[in-house]
Amino acid sequence: MKEELKKAAEEFLKVLRSAKNSYVLTGAGVSTPSGIPDFRGKNGIYKTIPMDIFDIDKFFEDPERYYKFHKDRILSFKSAEPNIVHEMIARLEEKGLIKAVITQNIDGLHQKAGSKNVIELHGSMDSYVCTKCGKVYDSEHVEKVLMEKELIPKCEECGGILKPNVVFFGEALPEKALMKAYSIAEDADVSIAVGTSLVVYPAALLPKITVEHGGKLVVINVGETGLDNIAYRKYNFELSEFFNEVKNLLEGI
Repeated sequence: MKEELKKAAEEFLKVLRSAKNSYVLTGAGVSTPSGIPDFRGKNGIYKTIPMDIFDIDKFFEDPERYYKFHKDRILSFKSAEPNIVHEMIARLEEKGLIKAVITQNIDGLHQKAGSKNVIELHGSMDSYVCTKCGKVYDSEHVEKVLMEKELIPKCEECGGILKPNVVFFGEALPEKALMKAYSIAEDADVSIAVGTSLVVYPAALLPKITVEHGGKLVVINVGETGLDNIAYRKYNFELSEFFNEVKNLLEGI
């Protein structure tokens, strides 16, 4: 198994070094080693709470229901730290082996690990927006309100309900981020999908775009994904083990 892992990591680095323009697409699996659960996995969020908790209509219908979950669960993830996967993706960018990180995650751990060119398709928990006037608040302000005062944070300007600046089901993805991601996918010769099942669109469309423009798809994920059939390489290893081996090779250990 160790030799198989080393061979896979060596091959992965060879693909990156031969690429002129590559990017990484990451999903929830990248953050699970940091203690942030995914949504649909065996220990996922949806095992303990209703799947409509992130539905935009349900949010407006009963914001207190959402914020109770937010206060009990989401705020506890704020102390999470980047893991070896985030760290090595940042290192690969630093070395010029990847040009960008496109993520479906909202935890900000790629930036915390040192990644510079990060496109957040689903927004970020680092800010909140007023659903009435659009004023943006930083997370520290809103979290202080949640912990000390009322359960539903409201805008100081107009009294509108504040919402995490992330994409809920029923909302469109930020157009600017999506257009930038499409452009990166079109220009790339290698797309690296890490910790994502590649079944949620439009994110799963990005590797398809790369392949359709003559590029290659490399998948690093335990279990099947929706695009294994078009992958140039599929590495079915636990992410922390795989990227730890990548680290060893880069450092000459």
